Amino acid sequence: MEELIQPQMGLNFEQVWAAFMETRQQLKETDRLFRESKAETNRLIRELRDDRKETDRQIKELQKSMGYLSNRFGKLAEHLVLPNIVQKFNALHYQFHDIAKERKFVNPETGRVAAEFDILLENDAYSIGVEVKAKPAEKDVTDHISRLEFLRRHKDKLGDKRAIRGAIAGAIMSEAVRLEALRLGLYVIEQAGDTVRIEEPNQLRSW
Repeated sequence: MEELIQPQMGLNFEQVWAAFMETRQQLKETDRLFRESKAETNRLIRELRDDRKETDRQIKELQKSMGYLSNRFGKLAEHLVLPNIVQKFNALHYQFHDIAKERKFVNPETGRVAAEFDILLENDAYSIGVEVKAKPAEKDVTDHISRLEFLRRHKDKLGDKRAIRGAIAGAIMSEAVRLEALRLGLYVIEQAGDTVRIEEPNQLRSW
């Protein structure tokens, strides 16, 4: 005998309406939570952006202050080195008679300063360019080599055949910088009390 399947009754209007209203309320709540979350996210982004701007400003101010202090300290180191440096080099049998401070050399092709020496000592046979830093870095050593090479080319054009030598001076000298300068054939000048001490490399380099 064939089984009769009773048709299911559909939802009435009240049930459909109730389900619709419940879904509508859930959508409203979801939309509210989304808007609150978006607003909070935007607030956090604004705060982070403001914090970053303030942090960037403080970093710039710190860098500016450190640069100013480093420059002042460098100038102080330069003043400490200058009074004693001639005497110390003359003890190494140089007998310098020309001493220039902040000596600039202009590239004639560009009209711009191509090299500047904090101290330049000269006599009839030698020119020694001295770079003075509060705390020299290894990059200061390589940069100074480039200046000495430019000075060689410049003097060659003038027919000046005096040998060129270099020195790095610092109020605070790390061991790594000291060894690198000596390895490259430069004199190392360090503060020693109220005077300076000059260390000569094993293989003094001339340009």
